Parts: sequence; C-alpha cells; structure tokens
Amino acid sequence: MSMKSVPIKIEWNGSWIKTRMGIAEDRIAIAAPVDCEIPYRSVVDLFENKSQIVITTAGESACIYRIASVDKVLEVLKRFIVTNCSAYRLNAFFMSPAIRGGVLVKDARWEKGVIAVLRTAIWFASPETQVCIPLDEVAKIELTSREIQGKDLNVVKLDHLIENEVITSFVLCPLTTLQVLYTFLQEATSDLEMGGDDLDPIAAQVAMLVYSGMDSHAIENMLSLSQKELDAIYERLLSLGLAEVLCIRKEIQITAKGVRYINDSLKT
Repeated sequence: MSMKSVPIKIEWNGSWIKTRMGIAEDRIAIAAPVDCEIPYRSVVDLFENKSQIVITTAGESACIYRIASVDKVLEVLKRFIVTNCSAYRLNAFFMSPAIRGGVLVKDARWEKGVIAVLRTAIWFASPETQVCIPLDEVAKIELTSREIQGKDLNVVKLDHLIENEVITSFVLCPLTTLQVLYTFLQEATSDLEMGGDDLDPIAAQVAMLVYSGMDSHAIENMLSLSQKELDAIYERLLSLGLAEVLCIRKEIQITAKGVRYINDSLKT
C-alpha cells in the first residue's frame, strides 16, 4: 500500500507532539509514539476547528484523534475521510456559501462532490472544497426550489451560523434522493426543534432584538425592563439552548478608597 508521508502535530497523552502521518486512499498511519492505522471506514465523526481536525473512530479501537497540519494536508485528509467514512453519504451538487447575511455571495458556484452526514456535522466535499457545518449550528432545513439555468429545480436549503452570521447553502440532486436527504437531516437535527409555547412574548421579543444586534442596555430601554428582569430572560434563553454567554456584565460600588480618590480628583 503506497502512502505519502507528511509532518503533523497530534494531541497525545495531554500534550501536542510532532510526528509523521502516512496518507493512503483507504487509511492513514500515524507514526510513533502513537503508532496506529486508522481505516477511513472506521471513522464515524469528523470535526474541523481552524487548523486542526478531530477524528472519532468506532469499533474495538474507538478513539478520538486531534490532528494539526498545514492546510493542503488537511484538505486531502478531509476529502478522503468524507468520501470513505461510515456515514450517510450521497453524490450531489452543492453551493456553500451561497448567501451570507442575506446577501448573495459573489462568484458562488455549484460544485460536484459528496454530501456526508456524520454524528456532529454535515460535510460538503469536492476536489477543491471541504465545508463543515456543525449540526448544532443548523438554523433551518427546507426542501424548496431555486432557479438554475432558467429552470426551477428542487434543492435542499440549509441556513446555518458561522461566527454568529447566517449563511445559506444549497444541495442539488434528483428529487427522490433529495427527499431522503431532507428527511435524514431533519432527523439528525431534531434536538434543535422547539414548540411554539417555549417562550413568552417578551422573551421571544428579547431573542429577536439580540439576534438583530441590539445590546443589553438598548433592550432594557426599548422594552422598559430592569436589569434583573432582562437577566432572568437571558437565563431562560440560555437554559433552552437558544443563546450562549458572550460576556458577563458586572455591577460595582465604590469603596472608601474610591471615594477618597474621587474627592481628591475633584479638588484638583
């Protein structure tokens, strides 16, 4: 079996070490001290985090591998894994990103590749592109139509978040396959579904204002809420998984030393 050897860093026993990795069409082999082979078909999850990827394997040797390397190495590795791993997978055309923040992406184009749904992410992979969409960042899945070369064709539309910005991606393939993909994605993201009565009207309005970019002080003024009332609504949004903590606001009071400093400052 022919393998191309490349330098990598891998997390091992709590620290990052330098070693080498062989890449073949059906597996990778990591050199000492890890000294293991990972067939792509044993991979059940793949996640990307900046300049590193996280590989999860199943079976008797189930393990999690965190690997860092240069972009070209990771691109090849991601493509091999996505096209050969243990996942729901189909051949299709995709466009990602197609819309960013409500604005059409310039030069966005359809790419022919593979769509794979793993445990924590949806992957789009072509010879030139690999796109990772974490399942918990998917905001909406819709089976709809889009005009392509003058024809209305069925597509799956995915709205998802990247750094708190809404991105829209599209998948195009035959309708019967598309319906199966839509159903599978709906099931994979079912944990994100909510009932219509989970939030009261004020909390729902607060969520909309936060989404629009309004800060806490502006929301308090607009809705005539006290800081305590708004904090309680925030806790509700956090408990439902509808929001995450960006920063913690502090309230302070001046000490005696502070009073002395202010008085001295006023004298001068």
